[in-house]
Amino acid sequence: MKGPQNDAARSRRIALRLVGVVVLMGALSYAAVPFYNWFCRVTGFGGTTSVAATAPDTVLDRTVRIRFDASLERGMPWQFKPMVNEMEIKIGESGLAFYEAYNPTDKPIAGQASYNVTPYAAGGYFTKIECFCFTEQVLQPGERVQMPVTFFVDPAIVNDREGKYAHTITLSYTFHVLDLPKAVQQTSTN
Repeated sequence: MKGPQNDAARSRRIALRLVGVVVLMGALSYAAVPFYNWFCRVTGFGGTTSVAATAPDTVLDRTVRIRFDASLERGMPWQFKPMVNEMEIKIGESGLAFYEAYNPTDKPIAGQASYNVTPYAAGGYFTKIECFCFTEQVLQPGERVQMPVTFFVDPAIVNDREGKYAHTITLSYTFHVLDLPKAVQQTSTN
């Protein structure tokens, strides 16, 4: 027999289930970004590169061409470019490239570089040892800097079903504006 008490209890159960679904969806969306970043780092998905302390001991007699690309987020006032557009290195050999950034404004500007590698199949095999992209950069008014990136292509790429066909790899950086660190803000206002 239906009655007002049964309808009220049923409505509460439905409301609690809906609240549970909303909480679950919120928790999953909160965890999605770190999980996706971890997934990309582990698999190289989306051109995400790896990081290592040193280059491997194995250097193959096969070369790969590395192209360098630079861009700026809309509103980023810096000038940013690679010092060389491309180089050829042996697979497993450590490479060193430089990018140049210039702040033409009359105030300090902070920035951070995001990066990716194409083709995506090469992302998990393109490994950085040192990179300016690991930390934020602050350029003072009129300051021009050359920023290094040390890298290698992991020899395991030759055994990858898609990666072994990558003869040219493009390393792309995009600089994004960041809020100035508090220490820089205080120095620039004094």
